Amino acid sequence: MNRKKILFVYYQNIQIGGVAKVLTNLTSELVENGYDVDILFLMDTHPDFYPVNTKITKYYIDSFANKYSKFATHINKKYKFIPKIYNIHSYFYDLGSYVVLKDWIRENHHHYDTIVSCWYKLSTMLSGEKNISQKTIAWEHSSFRVGGVLYDKLLRKNYKKLKSIICINKPSVAYYERLNKTFFIPNMIDEIFEEQKSITIDQKENIISFVGRLDKTKNVIELVKIFHDTQKTSDWKLQIIGDGPERQNITQYIKDNNLENTIFLLGIKNPYEISQLLGKSKIFAFTSLSEAFGLALVEAMFCSNAIVSYDCEFGPADIINEKNGFLIPLHNQQLFAEKLELLINNDQLLDSLIQSSYAESNTWKKEKIIQQWEKIL
Repeated sequence: MNRKKILFVYYQNIQIGGVAKVLTNLTSELVENGYDVDILFLMDTHPDFYPVNTKITKYYIDSFANKYSKFATHINKKYKFIPKIYNIHSYFYDLGSYVVLKDWIRENHHHYDTIVSCWYKLSTMLSGEKNISQKTIAWEHSSFRVGGVLYDKLLRKNYKKLKSIICINKPSVAYYERLNKTFFIPNMIDEIFEEQKSITIDQKENIISFVGRLDKTKNVIELVKIFHDTQKTSDWKLQIIGDGPERQNITQYIKDNNLENTIFLLGIKNPYEISQLLGKSKIFAFTSLSEAFGLALVEAMFCSNAIVSYDCEFGPADIINEKNGFLIPLHNQQLFAEKLELLINNDQLLDSLIQSSYAESNTWKKEKIIQQWEKIL
């Protein structure tokens, strides 16, 4: 195999986050499959939150050191009382990021056969660079609606200058196809989940699980309310894995409704711990309002969970079908509760879904995802 030289570009790997996680998973698999991979981080040298394969060379450029970025930090601190000041901060920080990225990429791009930008802002920056854009792949990790007027209406049209676009949900593919060659490649799961064996219902406990950041978009408070309505006559428990700004509101609701013995906030867990917790649960419940993909849904399938999820934009509809669970119209709490109760009270149906959900997880194995990347690279 001719060793292709590939550069991935992202901001950082310093904290929990979906993009950094799938970036490290994918790049590790690529180097093990014979590719020569570098990663450029737009931050000063920092320890890795997610382990990076030792065969990968990492480069760092500090986007915070640029004068525009420093100005962005200054105004955000001094004028944080002004409504939407963070939007102004973001524009100046993005300008600073573009300046440092432009200088580095112009000097070094000739070393690479392909450049993969891992965020829409970085993709738009590189799309304006002649000779660089034509070997750049935009790896889209967010809704195509993100970015507002500047990116969506003005800058994103430059995607037509790129080599191609990779999206992690099918609605985004349909959107971007009007601009360039676009491919659907789902995100790669942690290996610890692929190593899971099928778990039978008798090996599990009466637990419903949720995994994700506790913010308004994930809408966990609605799940808690739905569970409150369904658990009054059952011995089931809800375990919530994750943390975020909504934790306090969720905690208060649990306290106000005397749910301390049935709903448990477990905080942030590492992939191994998550796999063990999901291995104990029978149902995975998801009330998110928006998703780029919904990797937690796939993790739940590998851990033999039946799924009940809102049909939010954009990811769940690509994942959930009659073999692994139920897709519920957004905010239809009554139907969501009915499906939960159906599974809770019907062991035969739940057992069948647990088995077929695990079987369906084969669709999302990393070897198939790597094959799709290799065709494009």
